[in-house]
Amino acid sequence: MFWRAFRTSKFIDRNSKISNRQFAPPLFPPFLIATQILDIDLTRSQQTTKHFLIATFFDNVTPAPRLDNHAIPHRHIVLCRRFSLRGGFMYSAGPMLDLGYVREHLDLIEKMARERGATLDLASFRALDTDRRMVITSAERLKAERNKASEQIARMKKSGEDATALRALMKQVSDKIKRDDETITDLDERLRQFLLIVPNIPHTSVPVGKSVADNVEVRRWGAPPQFDFKPKPHWELGESAGILDFDAAIKIAASRFAVYKGLGARLERALANFFLDVHTREHGYTEILPPFLVNTASLTGVGQLPKFAADMFHLEGTDLWLTPTSEVELTSLYRDTTLEADALPIKVCAWTACFRSEAGAAGRDTRGLKRQHQFQKVEMFKFTRPEQSYDELESLVANAEAILQRLGLHYRVMLLSTADMGFASAKTYDIEVWLPSAGEFMEISSCSNTEAFQARRSGIRFKPPGGKKSEFVHTLNGSGLAVGRTWIALLENFQRADGSVVIPEPLRPYMGVDFIPSAAKT
Repeated sequence: MFWRAFRTSKFIDRNSKISNRQFAPPLFPPFLIATQILDIDLTRSQQTTKHFLIATFFDNVTPAPRLDNHAIPHRHIVLCRRFSLRGGFMYSAGPMLDLGYVREHLDLIEKMARERGATLDLASFRALDTDRRMVITSAERLKAERNKASEQIARMKKSGEDATALRALMKQVSDKIKRDDETITDLDERLRQFLLIVPNIPHTSVPVGKSVADNVEVRRWGAPPQFDFKPKPHWELGESAGILDFDAAIKIAASRFAVYKGLGARLERALANFFLDVHTREHGYTEILPPFLVNTASLTGVGQLPKFAADMFHLEGTDLWLTPTSEVELTSLYRDTTLEADALPIKVCAWTACFRSEAGAAGRDTRGLKRQHQFQKVEMFKFTRPEQSYDELESLVANAEAILQRLGLHYRVMLLSTADMGFASAKTYDIEVWLPSAGEFMEISSCSNTEAFQARRSGIRFKPPGGKKSEFVHTLNGSGLAVGRTWIALLENFQRADGSVVIPEPLRPYMGVDFIPSAAKT
């Protein structure tokens, strides 16, 4: 019923040569795309202002709205268990993919959905689009007849002829035009709702796959540390050293939260400061400190809404949500803005807390910090011209890798397949760090090029030189890095037999100590 995703993808003809670098997706089950186009009854004002409704729920499920006079299964509407029906809200949004493009490339859209493992009701789209064009043609013909008749009525009036019958006929024509216009508005809305659930089209260099097993490894850096003892998981190390307290977090909030203490809290802060200093002083990013609450328009702009409402926390009775990632805030810095081409690329980064309900992660990673409702992350974000975006993606990945290399952490870079990439992404590299206790890699950064997918929805354009028509920018995002997961990796990779943890050299100026002792003095 619920699904998760925090990345993206898109469709355009792409014949340029792109380096065969690669990326991997977040670890969550494949998401589901609704198989029906929802036609929720709206008031006329709601229809004409192009609003969308997300139904919101407590754990009890309320009756589904009626669509096309038929009750539909609950799984076909967005169910959100973190807020009540009374907190339901309306919001405006533009489509992610252009209607004309989808209409002209239905074969490619169908292929994309098949390769992504998504279900799209293209038959309903075709029917709606055909009906819309037929009604538009009818309305335009009737308007032309009405205009011609108006001229004839004027001539008849001038010559003293009786135009009563013609006026009555035109009254009927005007009524029909009004009904056609209302039908067109309704069909526009239904098509727009459909476009909101169409994923981005993968770049041609993305491998086609059926599961996470089809992701492609691009490269590795470093080697796993060698221990002469059995390495402990981070939660054992943290709790025994007195720097991590899950029981206190449950008292304060609930499970899937954590309390950092002493040097554990200082390490979290040191990592964030180190990340920001490297990105701003060496990689050319401008630091942003945004709000941690975001509105519906911002979430819609990046593709989090309407599809992924169940994975977020909504403030009941408001238009605000706890941010799931600062990708949302950074995108919206320039929402509904036309930028100058010479200003691009724009590179920004931000440290924020992030909040996710983990609705689709029940029973997964229940121990430790790996999958929390609240975690901190430094996000890198770029606004670029289309011809820059894939070079900038490689640079984005390199910026994230640089942090891991300085910390001396073994990692690999993965290119995600079509089955594993996020909803808005055209191409994604995942960076995965080594965890000695599990003997496996863990995602620590996901770097994506969404091309114009988010920019189209968010209304972010740039003005090319020479007075040419404005174009949509390309947007790129990547973790640089996830602070909590780096905390995990440091404890596990730099642990010693007595349970103490060595602090990597680059962090010592931030920490003021060379190691975290195994007990007490933290």
